[in-house]
Amino acid sequence: MKTNKNKFIVFVFVAFSIISCDSKREYDSYVSIANNSWESKNTVSFHFEIKDTINKKELFLNIRNNQKYSYSNLFLITTLKFPTGKKIVDTLEYEMTDNSGHFLGNGFTGIKENKLFYKENVVFPMSGEYVVSVTQAMRKSGKIDGIESLKGITEVGFRIENK
Repeated sequence: MKTNKNKFIVFVFVAFSIISCDSKREYDSYVSIANNSWESKNTVSFHFEIKDTINKKELFLNIRNNQKYSYSNLFLITTLKFPTGKKIVDTLEYEMTDNSGHFLGNGFTGIKENKLFYKENVVFPMSGEYVVSVTQAMRKSGKIDGIESLKGITEVGFRIENK
């Protein structure tokens, strides 16, 4: 029994070491989705401070889904709000499965994580607090009304990496 405990402690230490050595990460945060069902009225927001206005950054949206996600793609509406109040709104589409219907992304269990490009080679024009907001915008094919409760999304994340 003591051997299993020691193995677990070593595993946690190694996992923490790997995560800590993420040299590109400038910002990385996740929001859990209640009941693994993303309501269309629920916007996920990330507030972050920018000090570097010279170097290029890569921005990512991270989506974790489970087996209850029943679509091959994902539509999102994003808003990037600048410290001045200016906003940039984008509608984005991401593939969530391959042609045979298998989930894309990383993960050994029933949860898959997709690291999705949001914006590339971004140089923030001013320092200050920025906000990225994300809303799901899924619709069934041929329907006008959106899906109110998108099942299978467990977490939504936002990440900034130094280039």
